[in-house]
Amino acid sequence: MPKCNFQAIEIAGMVTCVPRTERCIDDELSLFGGNVNQLGRLKKTIGLNKRRVVEPGTTAADLCHAAAETLLHGLDLKRDQMDAVLCVTQTPDYLQPCNAAVLHGRLGLVKDCAALDVNLGCSGYVYGLWLAHTMIASGGCQRVLLLAGDTISRLVHAQDRAVAPLFGDGGSATLVQRADKAGTSHFSLQSDGRGYRHLIVPAGGARCPCSPQTADAVLDDAGNLRSPENLFMDGAEIFNFSITEEPRSVQDLLKYAGADPDAVDYFVFHQANRYILKNIAKRLRLDVAKVPMQTVERYGNQSSASIPAAICGELAPRLKAKSGSRLLLSGFGVGLSWASALLEVPRFRVCEIIDYVPAEDSALCDEDHG
Repeated sequence: MPKCNFQAIEIAGMVTCVPRTERCIDDELSLFGGNVNQLGRLKKTIGLNKRRVVEPGTTAADLCHAAAETLLHGLDLKRDQMDAVLCVTQTPDYLQPCNAAVLHGRLGLVKDCAALDVNLGCSGYVYGLWLAHTMIASGGCQRVLLLAGDTISRLVHAQDRAVAPLFGDGGSATLVQRADKAGTSHFSLQSDGRGYRHLIVPAGGARCPCSPQTADAVLDDAGNLRSPENLFMDGAEIFNFSITEEPRSVQDLLKYAGADPDAVDYFVFHQANRYILKNIAKRLRLDVAKVPMQTVERYGNQSSASIPAAICGELAPRLKAKSGSRLLLSGFGVGLSWASALLEVPRFRVCEIIDYVPAEDSALCDEDHG
């Protein structure tokens, strides 16, 4: 789509929620045939280390719900002050209804509030921000609650060494609101659906429903075990796509906004892995001190939640102390899709990462959901 900009809209705060269960690649040496040297290279170059994963029964909706409760409490907002709730996820609780409707009810929001899902992954947070800005710019909304989260660890096969050590889980909540004194926000959204097979869960949808056959896991030539119901990633294609399209997209957005890269405080990319992030930063000639890249090593690749996790986990002290900051956010991946945003954010009152504590009323799969 054409690039666009918005006036008088800002992010008021955000919270990211991560599971408490932590896994470490050091404990998965068997995946790599006991090759300690190979494991060391992966940790050093790609940044694979620890990741947070959900326990059975915990969903992305649970993580987003916890993040939203913390955010609304921290901003002292009442439930009747939300005009819309958007949920960006590729791991919804149900095929229907959408997560946004489920969370609308769990959060106790009023009926005069729109609720819808966006089925996107790695680029989804920026797409969600753009949609929230669009809804506010239309005049129909004053505040939009953006929830973005995934539990990709539930989609990978535990013995698929190509992806199992990489993906973690997370959920986030961001409040986007009208603010007369806010600066200009610039967005650029792009897609290339010809590459959709490079990052895909082949079975489980209407095209290829789950069956006993799709549940059978097969060992591929590289020694990865997975079934068509598990996530498949062509690592080489995704890497080439990322380091080709991302730098170009960021450069185009900066040119469109008339912005000097030196005037940007932080460049927050989707936390794919350290190797990709370093390559993007190098091609853009960025100061690596401005590019958060430790989040993926602490929590894993969290798909749609990775950008807010990087902001809350690595930048929170500075964003809560400084009167205003300029951030360039950029996500890329499944679709293939990618999106960038150049934002002027105020001093955040709320910006934090919290651990998920299961609630007794968490939505579970039982016969009461008729």
